[in-house]
Amino acid sequence: MESVDYHQALALLHWQIELGATEAICDAPVNRYEVPAAVEKPKAQKGKSGPVPLTAQGPDVVAEATQAAAGAATLDELRAAMAAFEHCELKRGARKMVFSDGTPGARVMIVGEAPGRDEDREGRPFVGRAGVLLDKMLAAIDMGRHHQTSPVYITNVLPWRPPQNRDPKPDEIAMMKPFLARHIALAKPEVLVIVGNWSAQALLGKRGITRLRGQWTQAEGLPALPMFHPAYLLRSPEFKREAWADLLSLKAKLTHG
Repeated sequence: MESVDYHQALALLHWQIELGATEAICDAPVNRYEVPAAVEKPKAQKGKSGPVPLTAQGPDVVAEATQAAAGAATLDELRAAMAAFEHCELKRGARKMVFSDGTPGARVMIVGEAPGRDEDREGRPFVGRAGVLLDKMLAAIDMGRHHQTSPVYITNVLPWRPPQNRDPKPDEIAMMKPFLARHIALAKPEVLVIVGNWSAQALLGKRGITRLRGQWTQAEGLPALPMFHPAYLLRSPEFKREAWADLLSLKAKLTHG
């Protein structure tokens, strides 16, 4: 099943519930205008008052995610914990979980936003057109995913593709952030590169990448550099000059501290 079909069906179901639909259509037709001979009064339920919710209150998913992430002692265990996490609806419509790419233990860890179509198919971050541009940008400062002397490690805020590449939702970011924080702690980079608006929202609590980019800050206790997302640079190539300045700043940070 295509991921878009699942999420469209779910959205339609929620829409029908908001309109007041409370039951499915039966196999046999029902005359809703027929007046019954007697109307049975609803039985009162002891110990209960107020409206009955459509669904039971679920668990505290952020607390559960935090506990699951904290229990991972290695990157492989973290990958398994994320794969077993069932509370993010994005998982149900995705083909593959996108965990990471590059070299674990590298000095630089790049945090993107969420997988796209190509990433969803291959199970690796930044493999589409934006990924090709990212590789070229890194190569320009003598770095790369598996570079012999200057490798990088890459992940995303969300491990599953949002339908139709829509923006991540706040609750999705909140429930997956504990896994991201643990991912950073286990990868042990020296520097974080925060790529795009939603990555900045997750790690810095701020948006507005045009204002934030190029300014060194702190995230998860590490030096962090916000940058434009390569996909944005593909749409707006006039900002490549600023991106080049940020790459030089990254190179200088690694060289001189």
